[in-house]
Amino acid sequence: MTPIATAAVYTGVNILILFFLSFRVVGRRRSAQVSLGTGGDAELETRVRAHGNAAEYIPATMLGLIVVASLGAPIWAVHAIGGGFTLGRVLHGIGLSAGIMAPRALGMVLTWLGMLGAGVAAIWLGLS
Repeated sequence: MTPIATAAVYTGVNILILFFLSFRVVGRRRSAQVSLGTGGDAELETRVRAHGNAAEYIPATMLGLIVVASLGAPIWAVHAIGGGFTLGRVLHGIGLSAGIMAPRALGMVLTWLGMLGAGVAAIWLGLS
């Protein structure tokens, strides 16, 4: 597998994470009969935030991962950035949705490390 193909897999998985979180928001909107905002529904607000948080972090990091892979990063680096970030997104989603702080906090740390790795690697490889 090439670095760009590896980045494509992580991008696809993260798109599916966004889809899943979006699907949960729509399902709760329908059951709570709320078409705009959260209507004071605590469960809907939690689902909206879980989706919104993922939508804030996933696009930029996946773009960075694709740039890093296209600039010739070794496959281990693409796996380290993509795998750590993706695990972070899953843990954060679980922790936020279930109200469990440990996976949520670990998920954010892994998310930040993935973002930091993608950013630093893009600059490093871009200047090389």
